[in-house]
Amino acid sequence: MLAHFRSMLTARLAAARIYLIADARTLERSGPAALAGGVAAVQLRDRNRDLTTAAARALRERFREAGALFIVNDDAVLAAEIDADGVHLGQDDMAVDRARAIVGAERLIGLSTHSTKQIEAAEGVDYIGVGPVWATPTKPGYAPVGLELVRYAAAHARVPFFAIGGINPANAAEVFDAGAQRIAVVRAIGRADDPREAAAALLEAVSVVRA
Repeated sequence: MLAHFRSMLTARLAAARIYLIADARTLERSGPAALAGGVAAVQLRDRNRDLTTAAARALRERFREAGALFIVNDDAVLAAEIDADGVHLGQDDMAVDRARAIVGAERLIGLSTHSTKQIEAAEGVDYIGVGPVWATPTKPGYAPVGLELVRYAAAHARVPFFAIGGINPANAAEVFDAGAQRIAVVRAIGRADDPREAAAALLEAVSVVRA
């Protein structure tokens, strides 16, 4: 049963093209429209840790019913408690093996990477984030890595990867043209006047490149 659940998650992850990262308020406001526009995975980023477990579980239920993968940022314990589909870790968060012990073998683990060495060293994870491609206020402590690291990931990553950082409908085609098959965004959808239209435009960018 667990093996079947994991295989479904990994298949959905492989098929995902657009991944929305947002706090609970943004997911409530923009999430449904974003899903309608083509978002296939969402990540709950609760940096202040002020969201109750019950509220997080309710969000998970809502997005799971809508068919989206639901990932928790940084907090493996919360991911396990609410039965999320996985947890996403930064380079300075808990070790991957410790997170795996908490969330179990069936759930997904993602890891942010910012260099070729970190891409090569990513072990025991199901996907990686690669970036920030361009400068972004959501990652103020990291210098942009540019499209070159996207090209490196396309050639060398051993697991699916999501390019992230400053990506929007105007430049997404460049990222896909560099070899990415998936992107993760924060502001491009979370701050869009029309989240559905923004998600659809991002999805269209990959369709144009792949045509």
